[in-house]
Amino acid sequence: MSRGPNAVAVTLSDQGRAELEAMTRSRSLPNFLVRRVRVVLLAAEGKTNIEIGAAVGLSRATVGMWRRRFATRGIAGLYDEQRPGGPRSIDDGGPRSIDDERIAALIRKTLESKPEGRTHWSCRAIAAETGLSKSTVQRVWRAFGIQPHRQKHFKLSTDSLFVEKVRDIVGLYLNPPDNAMVLCVDEKTQIQALDRTQPMLPMGLGYVEG
Repeated sequence: MSRGPNAVAVTLSDQGRAELEAMTRSRSLPNFLVRRVRVVLLAAEGKTNIEIGAAVGLSRATVGMWRRRFATRGIAGLYDEQRPGGPRSIDDGGPRSIDDERIAALIRKTLESKPEGRTHWSCRAIAAETGLSKSTVQRVWRAFGIQPHRQKHFKLSTDSLFVEKVRDIVGLYLNPPDNAMVLCVDEKTQIQALDRTQPMLPMGLGYVEG
């Protein structure tokens, strides 16, 4: 299928495609960056700018811009450019001295591994591990919206009958009994109500106990 008269061709290696697909599955990258990565992956499949825009919710012109930026600058082209007056690149000023492979390796190591005995990477630890400067790591993390200390997690119950209970509850919502109203009540996350926050109020004349 033709990609359009002005659309830039996007070609990915197997490794490059795997890195981008891993970014789309990340829970720590911002949504805007994941959307741009999806633009590149769809472009590599030969989709037109109109088709990609409809799939990711962007205009045709915006899709074309991210295709061009990736084609000329690689993964680094997907992050927002610095405002006037700031550094001109991810590295310490001047022309960028870090190639796309090292940036991708840094991002992949940050998201897919943990230092020994710790829950997440710090700037100093991963800088020492990768041979990059601390300021460079900070710029890359900031450019891609990476915050290792704020990882999102989803916890599942260890109840042996968890699956069966989920099926019962979901089935109740999807197919409630006739002439019935389904209500859901839950405690506040990670807080157990052990006692009342205020004492019982005495009864007054003409009033019920509060």
